[in-house]
Amino acid sequence: MIKNRSIFIVEDDHKIAAILSDYFCSAGHHPQTFPDGRSVVSSVRSSPPSAVVLDLMLPASDGMTICRELRKFSAVPILMLTARTDEMDKLQGLTDGADDYVTKPFSAREVVTRVNALIRRYEGRVTSDPAASKYLVDSAGQRIAWQGTWLKLSISEYHILSAMMQNAGRVFSRDQLLDKIGEQSLSSGDRAIDSHIKNIRRKIAAVDPDAGCITSVYGAGYRFEGG
Repeated sequence: MIKNRSIFIVEDDHKIAAILSDYFCSAGHHPQTFPDGRSVVSSVRSSPPSAVVLDLMLPASDGMTICRELRKFSAVPILMLTARTDEMDKLQGLTDGADDYVTKPFSAREVVTRVNALIRRYEGRVTSDPAASKYLVDSAGQRIAWQGTWLKLSISEYHILSAMMQNAGRVFSRDQLLDKIGEQSLSSGDRAIDSHIKNIRRKIAAVDPDAGCITSVYGAGYRFEGG
């Protein structure tokens, strides 16, 4: 059962926000409400929640704009609330990065159920491999999330790290990692891998200072330990 998760509720209608907050509390979660979108992005960055319930129409910044901003750095599940019924509006919300939507008026119980399903799906993707309890490799989007935050990787760094993550515990030589870069390796020297690994370590450490997940193997190359 999904419980004890931090849920951000971004809703300018105080009555709706209060009802949703009560239902999430009753379900064992820890909701935090935001009356507008001004501090949501910075709050997600500093204290990542397990899910965001995001109203489409907000003062200061609309839900779609916030959604796009969150997707620049976070993989947090987003359920969008909308009073609009036009199909294109709903599709636009999903295109901008929302995982699901509910049209007003809605059942607060349904919102909780849908959010729990999104959390279960997200956490299942992250932990489906025991070695991948902290990270998510999005092959289609060529991006990697660490503890729910998208790492700002170059395309070469993505290919190197994703290969290592998908083969946790295996030692990769520098030549093998150069092969993962593909055509870009033609302009890269052997020691370029050392520079890429240094950058990858730094970017993971910015999210999780205690990670220490990439080990140097003397005379052989590098190994990803699985976080």
